[in-house]
Amino acid sequence: MKGEVAPFLKLRPDGRPRLMGIINTTPDSFHSPSRQSGVAAATELALQMWKSGADWVDVGGESTRPGADLVDEEVEAARVVPVIGSIAAARRDFFAGGGKMESAMLISVDTRRPSVARAALAAGADMVNDVSGLRDAEMVDLVLEAGCAVCIMHMQGDPSSMQDNPEYSDIVAEVSKKLLASAENLVHRGMDAELICIDPGIGFGKTLIHNLKLLQNPSDLRGGNGISVLWGASRKSMFKELLGRQDSDDRLAGTLAVAAYGMAQGVDILRVHDVEPHDDLLKTLGSLDGVE
Repeated sequence: MKGEVAPFLKLRPDGRPRLMGIINTTPDSFHSPSRQSGVAAATELALQMWKSGADWVDVGGESTRPGADLVDEEVEAARVVPVIGSIAAARRDFFAGGGKMESAMLISVDTRRPSVARAALAAGADMVNDVSGLRDAEMVDLVLEAGCAVCIMHMQGDPSSMQDNPEYSDIVAEVSKKLLASAENLVHRGMDAELICIDPGIGFGKTLIHNLKLLQNPSDLRGGNGISVLWGASRKSMFKELLGRQDSDDRLAGTLAVAAYGMAQGVDILRVHDVEPHDDLLKTLGSLDGVE
């Protein structure tokens, strides 16, 4: 697993971040165009995202937007597992048919439930993306047992209450300490650090100022073990406060600006709704930087 997946948690050789496309199987995700109501549509979207430049697609079945209600884990599994199974089957068919693609064609499951993660891994997922930051000891045991890649995200509180007056003494230090402690626990228990990425959790129990400070300081998240950094700022409400963009449909420009800054800061993975514009942006920046 490490030999196949680990390189795709790191920057590309040309210095561009990897892209992770967002696939939501929920009826209430905050950005409505990302919602996929059926297995076939979600599978087609995954293939299109890979073709457009994403190395990863991230499939989630529980909305974790601020104020979201808890979803029963059987419902979440029913939304996510068939989609991941179908995407994995399409990937197998593509390669069996002699298909070639620049993308690594990897699959992540966005869940905080060990039972959902276990079923998703069995269906073909390559990584667990846990928005709760491995709070559940069973999830820690699972990723160690599976030997899969893992993304550890920071969230203060839970989705239903996380935006109720979030407070920190030192946002960068506190988030870094918590994420690195979780990552180092995995390494101490035998996981290769190259299979771990950490996500500061933009918008998850943070004010606008908290979000901006975290985005200004990605190097503080890395630690010394080769752990990767993932950003997920795509179309989030920080752009409502920062730019006055009330509708998520109007937040692409702000999202692309964060991506450009992230590339300059060496962020390894960008989790995005819009793969093709991000791929264009990163290729253009890379070309400008590479001209002699």
